[in-house]
Amino acid sequence: MRTEGDAHDLRHHGDAEVRDEGRSLVDLAVNVRAGTPPAWLREVIAGSLGGLAAYPDGRCARAAVAARHGLAPDRVLLTAGAAEAFVLLARALKVRQPVVVHPQFTEPEAALRDAGHTVGRVLLRAEDGFRLDPAAVPEGADLVVIGNPTNPTSVLHPADTIARLARPGRTLVVDEAFMDAVPGEREALAGRTDVPGLVVLRSLTKTWGLAGLRIGYVLASPETIGALERAQPLWPVSTPALAAAQACVGPQALAEAAHAAHRIAADRAHLVAGLSGIAGLQVVQPAEGPFVLVRLPRAAVVRRHLRDLGYAVRRGDTFPGLGEEWLRLAVRDRATVSSFLRALEQAVTRANR
Repeated sequence: MRTEGDAHDLRHHGDAEVRDEGRSLVDLAVNVRAGTPPAWLREVIAGSLGGLAAYPDGRCARAAVAARHGLAPDRVLLTAGAAEAFVLLARALKVRQPVVVHPQFTEPEAALRDAGHTVGRVLLRAEDGFRLDPAAVPEGADLVVIGNPTNPTSVLHPADTIARLARPGRTLVVDEAFMDAVPGEREALAGRTDVPGLVVLRSLTKTWGLAGLRIGYVLASPETIGALERAQPLWPVSTPALAAAQACVGPQALAEAAHAAHRIAADRAHLVAGLSGIAGLQVVQPAEGPFVLVRLPRAAVVRRHLRDLGYAVRRGDTFPGLGEEWLRLAVRDRATVSSFLRALEQAVTRANR
């Protein structure tokens, strides 16, 4: 385990890659599903606007999320995106030795640092396929954070392997922001009450295209939920976000998300197949999320050439455990992927001149 300084820009995110004054880039940098939110969800959100004069009341949305996972409402906390949950955990829980398993989403570590914690890092290795070894996590860690499937590696860890991290006196935080993009949500821990200290985070912004609305939730013991709720400001989730949350956990929405997960898997297979034909490029496999992590020589130069060709991808060197030779690519539809692969071949050729 390592305790790191500020070598990586933990506050760099994919949206920064898409910004380019004067032109529009094809976005393979942000992990929000393209073509969202769907029309029916926009109508639900628009229909909630008549209630903006009243303070938000999250009871119905909270009960709907609880029912979706077979839990009591006191095991659910709605948040302004899953990212808010990391801030609440960092501020509300009394921990002495927090550990983050990297490479993964960087906001958990950033939030812990901002709250004054010294954060340990467990770095999973590329030569091991970025697979989790529970023995690598120090026994003394009383807060452990891991993503599943992990951003940016797209690795889906077995639920039983993650559960082995649980200990008496330890809070085990599992970020499942992309789990609904996995067909059947296999290896999910959401809804489990038999794992001590388990805290599961879910996001509704990725699959449903609600990054600008900010809605997510936490599943945990009533005691942990109570501690987090006391750290939240009043009315943290807006009325439109509450309406969206309730709609996105209903039966029809869950069926649509399941269909989207299978479509993403097919589009990802098309992307991985195309990437395998590019000399010198390696894909972390098996990829299970709506993105893939690739390694290639001169990746920073390739990324700049891709921008010139109209495509934005996510740099990998801001993730602890990765360097400049890594890029993360969001999965898009087959036509977009095919055109991107042609641009990538051009960018690689230019970089190698």
